[in-house]
Amino acid sequence: MNQPSQPGTPPGGSFFGHPKGLYTLFFLELWERFSYYGMRAILVLFMVAALDAGGMGLPDATATAIYGLYTAGVYLLALPGGWIADRLIGQQRAVWYGGMIIAAGHFSLAVPDDRMFFLGLILIVVGTGLLKPNVSTIVGELYPEGGSRRDAGFSIFYMGINVGAFIGPLICGYLGESINWHYGFAAAGVGMVFGLIQYRLSQDRLGEAGLHPSVDATLPGHEQRQALAWKSVWAVVGALAVLMILMMGGVFRINPVAIAGTAMAMIFAIAVLYFIRILFFGGLEAVQKKQVLALAVLFLFSGLFWSGFEQAGSSLNLFAERYTDREMFGWTMPASWLQSINPIFIILLAPVFAAFWVNLGRRNLDPSIPVKFALGLVLLGVGFGVMALASIYAARGDLVLPTWLIMTYLFHTMGELCLSPVGLSAVTKLSPRRFLGQMMGLWFISIALGNIFAGLIAGRFDDESLADFPMLFTTVFGATVIGGLILFALSPLLKRLILKPPGM
Repeated sequence: MNQPSQPGTPPGGSFFGHPKGLYTLFFLELWERFSYYGMRAILVLFMVAALDAGGMGLPDATATAIYGLYTAGVYLLALPGGWIADRLIGQQRAVWYGGMIIAAGHFSLAVPDDRMFFLGLILIVVGTGLLKPNVSTIVGELYPEGGSRRDAGFSIFYMGINVGAFIGPLICGYLGESINWHYGFAAAGVGMVFGLIQYRLSQDRLGEAGLHPSVDATLPGHEQRQALAWKSVWAVVGALAVLMILMMGGVFRINPVAIAGTAMAMIFAIAVLYFIRILFFGGLEAVQKKQVLALAVLFLFSGLFWSGFEQAGSSLNLFAERYTDREMFGWTMPASWLQSINPIFIILLAPVFAAFWVNLGRRNLDPSIPVKFALGLVLLGVGFGVMALASIYAARGDLVLPTWLIMTYLFHTMGELCLSPVGLSAVTKLSPRRFLGQMMGLWFISIALGNIFAGLIAGRFDDESLADFPMLFTTVFGATVIGGLILFALSPLLKRLILKPPGM
């Protein structure tokens, strides 16, 4: 086995002070996010579109429940995807195989057959679970020295995420809405193939970063554990294959709304039990228990935030299509194009927020983690307050201007910048070292829960309940703002739980 690259000598040389491998991963992630967000932008619109318009003709509640399960699955399968890379094949191979499975999923969606549609969604979830967590891990391994250069590298990498998220809805959305839904799905697959081609051609720049599993092959019993792990993986793959064959053969039919509700309850129960296990049976010190308890509280509010934020691809997307005036100079803008607003705001505002927090920190005014969380929830709620006002006009039968949705996405993006990076940072700071990977997995579970709940909430926003839209949006506004205010009130207590006593 080759020796890993030494700190300060990145594989493949450097470019503008960063390993060239960073740009391999930058473009891979750009195209993967192009495919993910491009497909996501038209997913619900396709499912609710009438059969004679090339869609599936599903009720809103069914379509948004499927959407919620799909987006939740992406986060949930990041856990086994990371485990497979760590234990069996390494991050580089996990990324390669994951990308191929994603592309196969998008091309399955491009086939006008309902059975291929569900197969495609499952393939994309499995592939993203392999690719998404591991590409970020490789980025970190390119900077073994850590420090500010690694932070700058991740900033460049995340720019690729948002560039892809911006372009995807524009191209896939136009093809899907204006020409044929399946062309939009195919374009997402082509984008993933572009990412894979450039990854393969420049993979040597990554060197040893993420090339091999992280387990120690010299430990006693290693081969037996590897064999058992592979058997477990193939057993799960076989079970999924049998399930898909039975579904595609019409042996049984599923109720997405019921499955979403059951899945949400089960995932929440598992998360609660896991927190209890760590708190009471994890062998933690008193300070560590307090910090894990603080994380458990933040977990709940994270789920609440994402249940509102992830309305973007479902209820807000349907609002854009049905109740928004998108005509300009005789041309009608695709509704999915409004899904590109959030990444644009991220690109513009992320440096502003980062500089703002640093400036406050220099003055010893930097808000605590719970306060930033609370601010994120309140900003999310304000966005839904904007939608409550817009829906008053929609309920009267008027088409509203896109500026209402743009303002909503502005507030939601500001809320995201307050909560999302802070939440990830909190997990790394507050988790006991030996539970860090598991606690990060739990954090992704909070996002998955939010996605499922978002899908169930979005099912309430259908044509038949148009008169209730102002009240529904006001309810979401009230729930998120009240949640933020409760967290503001709890922040002094949470801050005491988070901070270590002097001398420790």
